[in-house]
Amino acid sequence: MLRFMWVVVLVCGLAGVTLAQQNEEAPIDILLVGGTVHVGTGEAPVVTDVAIRGSKIVTIGDLAERSAEWRLDCTGKVVCPGFIDLHNHSDGPIVRSETRAAANFVTQGCTTMVTGNCGSGPVDTAKYYRSIDEHGAGTNIAHLIPQGSVRERVLGSANVSPTDEQMQEILSLTEQAMLDGAWGMTTGLIYVPSSYASTEEITLMARVVAKHGGIYASHIRGEGTGLLKSVDEALQIGRDAGLPVHVSHFKASGRDAWGLVREAARMIAQERDQGRNVTADQYPYIASSTSLGATLLPSWAREGGTKDLVQRLDDPDSGPKLKELLQKAITDRDDGHAVRIASYRKRTDWVGASLRDIAEREKRTAVDIAEEILRNGGASIVNFSMSEEDVRYLMTIDWVATASDGGAKIPNATRPHPRNYGTFPRKLAYYALQEQVLPLAAAIRSMTSLPASILKMTDRGLLKEGLAADIVVFDPKQLRDTATFEDPHQYATGINYVFVNGVPAVSDGHLTGALAGKALRSTSFVDSASNAAGN
Repeated sequence: MLRFMWVVVLVCGLAGVTLAQQNEEAPIDILLVGGTVHVGTGEAPVVTDVAIRGSKIVTIGDLAERSAEWRLDCTGKVVCPGFIDLHNHSDGPIVRSETRAAANFVTQGCTTMVTGNCGSGPVDTAKYYRSIDEHGAGTNIAHLIPQGSVRERVLGSANVSPTDEQMQEILSLTEQAMLDGAWGMTTGLIYVPSSYASTEEITLMARVVAKHGGIYASHIRGEGTGLLKSVDEALQIGRDAGLPVHVSHFKASGRDAWGLVREAARMIAQERDQGRNVTADQYPYIASSTSLGATLLPSWAREGGTKDLVQRLDDPDSGPKLKELLQKAITDRDDGHAVRIASYRKRTDWVGASLRDIAEREKRTAVDIAEEILRNGGASIVNFSMSEEDVRYLMTIDWVATASDGGAKIPNATRPHPRNYGTFPRKLAYYALQEQVLPLAAAIRSMTSLPASILKMTDRGLLKEGLAADIVVFDPKQLRDTATFEDPHQYATGINYVFVNGVPAVSDGHLTGALAGKALRSTSFVDSASNAAGN
């Protein structure tokens, strides 16, 4: 019997050596040779080779003598992990045929996008993920459960508090989303109906998310002069619910608030020093973009949608008050010069112009123009509201990730924010390489391993053997964000190759049309599925 056991051990040992040798000698599908490799940690790069087999990175090192089916000379090029966009609004576009390729993000080097942001998006996570897996996508998609959409499912858009029974339904929907693979939850606390939720209501949802290891990401209640109070609320939710907090598109909006981000950052740093997990993201622009209504009116005025807003505007009591609020909001935004129309179907000739420009053209007041738009269902706008100094300061902080706050688009007659086409190249080429606001390695980390660690995503975000082959190759001399506020539908240049799960989405600077992206289910989902299979 003892002799038999020794024979088994010997045979298995020899088999193991043989398998290891076979693995080393197996042909490589794609070999990236001689690139300046940034692994994504923020450490200095090294010139080396990266091998891909199937959907995985199999080897990193001197592979010059190895054979490969496809060998790419990356001399003078940067090779780094694919970019993870923590704050994206492609929930709808990524499941539509015309935009599921996410060309405007793939050409930026994005290989993963996170949806469900600002409290809005699909509530049925399983159904959403199935659609992505069935039809494919240009990038991978990770979803966060949107508190506003969950609340609307249960309570509608009314400014009411949930009953115990309704709160239980909200929590059940949250629980199901986490079981289906959501990575956390989000709020959009300037939007209806997300804004109607109390801190306590949000905390109850967050406790369910915490149980499954998720994060709480928030478009906080105020990004202007109320920034500090709003950050404090987010931090309190994190403490009370016991989960990581993430502040979305961290900024101070409006001239009166400029500089407050430094104090807000100190608040977050202090929280981190006490051992709590708090992070943020930002886009590298001084303009934001959202709806005209959310920009100019308080949430109580927007309750019930356009029909109810029109009734309030016509009401002899509330109408004058609303017009006063509009006047003040427009005055505070450089008399309307800072607010540009991005899309408005009723008057496409107004697209690209500011409220002030339109008013002068129409020989009316900016308040009249804003009111007309609001009565007709609203418009999306671009709002020039941030300080360049604040933007530069935030991107030097090592817990602030890069994110677009954009969505998958194709060129059309609208004038969306250029962040939809240029966020990541702008951070790398303009702020890191040209302006040297931060080192290139740090900028790459802010869009690779940092967002992966925020989500607790362990299979991508780094160039490492065994991880997913989500990889970007770019020419640092040619990298440019060509999209502008005047002409935003322009793809970035200088991105030579983008591999999504080992499949080229960009090859030699050209889109391939591949839909190799997949739904990424959270680690807790994978663990629970494994446990279920084991049982």
